[in-house]
Amino acid sequence: MDKKKETLLFIAWAQSLVAMLGSLFYSEVQGYVPCELCWYQRILMYPLVLIYGYAIYKKDIRYAFPGLIMSGIGIGVSTYHYLIQQVPSMASAGNACGLVPCNGIYVEFLGFITIPFQALIAFIVIFVIHLVIIVQQRRV
Repeated sequence: MDKKKETLLFIAWAQSLVAMLGSLFYSEVQGYVPCELCWYQRILMYPLVLIYGYAIYKKDIRYAFPGLIMSGIGIGVSTYHYLIQQVPSMASAGNACGLVPCNGIYVEFLGFITIPFQALIAFIVIFVIHLVIIVQQRRV
């Protein structure tokens, strides 16, 4: 693996680590109780730290393939969660989410950046970086 691909792989790993630490900050430091969809996003994000870390250690993108799948699913879950929060006609779906309603908004920066939006951006960054690495490998 060349230096450019290794750097991109490191960025994907760093993004997953920052997302994991951010979610832990929100729940453990700020005291925000995660809803059911937040837990699904955590289930998809947390293993990415290990998956991409191991791929960096082995210097082989093939070990990170599950990360591509998990980040792709994470994009779908985060998008759905964000829509439940932001689209009034979908807000009722968030009430039936579990003990903590999924349409609740703990954080809102600039009027639109919520926790699911932050997760969505993290999943997109990881997914796109992984795709870029795959495209670069096929060109060689």
